[in-house]
Order: sequence, then structure tokens, then C-alpha cells
Amino acid sequence: MGARFVQDGISIDYTPHSAVTAGAVIVQEDLIGIAKIDIPANSLGALAIEGVFDFPKAAGAGAGIAAGAICYWDAADQQAKTDSESGANKKLGKCIRAAADSDTTVRIKLDP
Repeated sequence: MGARFVQDGISIDYTPHSAVTAGAVIVQEDLIGIAKIDIPANSLGALAIEGVFDFPKAAGAGAGIAAGAICYWDAADQQAKTDSESGANKKLGKCIRAAADSDTTVRIKLDP
């Protein structure tokens, strides 16, 4: 039997063990999704795995991110970074609008 189409894949089904708030970044191995709405524990919800999102980032000297830079999610610090930290941080996608050192967010297009 061949493959059977299920969905477009812009978002995926997700059932969390504990409640998830809208905007939460969910890491499943190398797949990152963003909760579109609040998802109660043990209830079916959806994670966006494509699209453009503003993510928190560190501010301060040397914290700027250039447009086109590959960005990673640091789950421990809950922010986007340009350092994979030897694979500890998972790839989010590419920065699509430069973020200055003083900015506290960075706009990223998710890599599907």
C-alpha cells in the first residue's frame, strides 16, 4: 500500500499531558511547533509547524540577529538564539527581519 494523504501539514495534531498555553513552543525531538491556542491537558489541539512568529530573544551587546540567520530554540532559557550549542538547541528556522541588540524579540520563519 502506498502513502495516504492526511493533511496539508501547516499544523499538526497534538495532545499534551499537561495544559499548554497559546504561543508555547513545543519541542518533540527535532520537530518544533507553536501552540495556536490554549490546549487543556489530555485534549486534542494543534501546533503550527509552518509560519512566521515573533520569539523572545536576549537583549544586550552582541545579541543582535541578522536577517537570514539560522535561529535555534533554547528550551532552558525560553528564547531564540543563533547558537545550536552542539545540538542542545533545536532549529527553529531563519530570521526574516533583523533584530537589534536592544530588541527583545526576533521574527522567524519556521522551517517545516
